[in-house]
Amino acid sequence: MMQYQTTISISGDDFWINDRPTYAGRTWKGHRIEGLLMNSRMVQGVFDDLNPETRSRWDYPDRPWDPDYNTDQFIAHMPLWREHGLLSFNVNLQGGSPLGYSKSQPWHNSAFREDGSLRLEYLKRLQRILDRADALGMVPQVGFFYFGQDQRFNDEAAVIAATDAATDWLLGRGYTNLLVEIVNEANVAYTMEILKENRVHELIARVQERSEGRVEGSAGRLLVGASMSGNHIPPEGIVRTADFQLLHGNSVGDPNRIREMVREVRALPEYGGEPVVFNEDDHFDFDKPDNNMIAAVSEHASWGFFDYRMKEEGFEEGYQSVPTDWGINSERKRGFFNLLREMTGGGG
Repeated sequence: MMQYQTTISISGDDFWINDRPTYAGRTWKGHRIEGLLMNSRMVQGVFDDLNPETRSRWDYPDRPWDPDYNTDQFIAHMPLWREHGLLSFNVNLQGGSPLGYSKSQPWHNSAFREDGSLRLEYLKRLQRILDRADALGMVPQVGFFYFGQDQRFNDEAAVIAATDAATDWLLGRGYTNLLVEIVNEANVAYTMEILKENRVHELIARVQERSEGRVEGSAGRLLVGASMSGNHIPPEGIVRTADFQLLHGNSVGDPNRIREMVREVRALPEYGGEPVVFNEDDHFDFDKPDNNMIAAVSEHASWGFFDYRMKEEGFEEGYQSVPTDWGINSERKRGFFNLLREMTGGGG
């Protein structure tokens, strides 16, 4: 088992890295930045398409689609993100829609086989990302399941087997620097009941119990949550069970609604004082005096950048679009990272 240098833990509604609050001592315009986990949705870091009929649509302008090249470029840009103050990012074992939003997903992107066993080629790419994140003092949010791909499992038993297999792989590597997002948007279009909003807390608890006493840090286990779609508050089971509350700001155009969402979660009887994290929001306005990012921070909630829109030609501009340009090479990306650096003081 590897020995790692970065450990994530939770103290109240703050995140701590290596026994110290994140962004220690930092405030911005009267808002406490210390303890937040500012993040970006980078779910395609291990993306591949196993469907030969759709694979070519992800070709680069100058080469065929290559999942290892994609991961190479992801890793090459991680220090740049970190220099701007980014501490966390999503990477998902079933990715996310490479079109940003899509009604159907004919592509086949999954680190799991139909019976829930693991595809090692995906894990090799994930290992490289997680190892580099540890060296940079970053905290990946490892997502397990994504709608549009979950129907590839044989049955519920395969989903449980996949949960156990992914958990055991993370534990076997000895990672201490990550969070687990069991399901992305549990209230959207899943075919397996156990992945839906009213039962996904069963999987949260399963990972917590399976990892108990096997991870360094204050909890002694993996820290686990699950998200809902934009403008939705998680149900009782998730709030009661999760180690941190994940919200999405998609479809929320008014920053004051972001503030309300945080307050609503904290007012729930099941809420236990844990951190609140937006880990997906496709609203920007970074040059304006108020926006969703500022609104979240004003309520001491972490915020996550979701950028998916595409150029008409060439590389896809957004981080979720494939093939992905992992640099900071668009107006939106520069807007986010410049504001992030201003808020956090950068990557010191």
